[in-house]
Amino acid sequence: MPGTILGVGPGVFILALLWVLTLLLCVLLSRASGLARFSVIVVFLAAVIITLVLLLFPRASELPAPAAEIKIVDTFFIGRFVLLSLLCVVFIGCLFMVLVHYVLQPVYAKPLRTPSVCKGV
Repeated sequence: MPGTILGVGPGVFILALLWVLTLLLCVLLSRASGLARFSVIVVFLAAVIITLVLLLFPRASELPAPAAEIKIVDTFFIGRFVLLSLLCVVFIGCLFMVLVHYVLQPVYAKPLRTPSVCKGV
C-alpha cells in the first residue's frame, strides 16, 4: 500500500504530531501567569475537536472495492481452543494451589504462661 510507514498511514502521524504539539503547548502555557494560563483549556479543546474531525470524516479509500466477496477462515481455531483450555486448566490449578497454601498455614498456639513464671511453681 503506497504512502504507509511501518504499516500505518500518514493520518496516524498527523494525529501524533498534533497531540505532541498540544502537550508541549499546554506545558508551556501552564507556566504562564494571568489569563494566558487558562488558554490551556482552549488549546486542549481545539486539539480534541481537530482529532474528532480527522477521525469522523476520513478520506475515501484510494483502492476500489473488491468485486468478489472474500471469505475469512480461521484455520488455527482448534489450536487456539486447545491453548485457551490449557490456560484455563493451569489458572484453575494455580488458584487451587494458592488457596491450599493460605488455608493450610499452621496456626501456633500462644503459651498460657511465660517460662519465668513457670519456674517458681
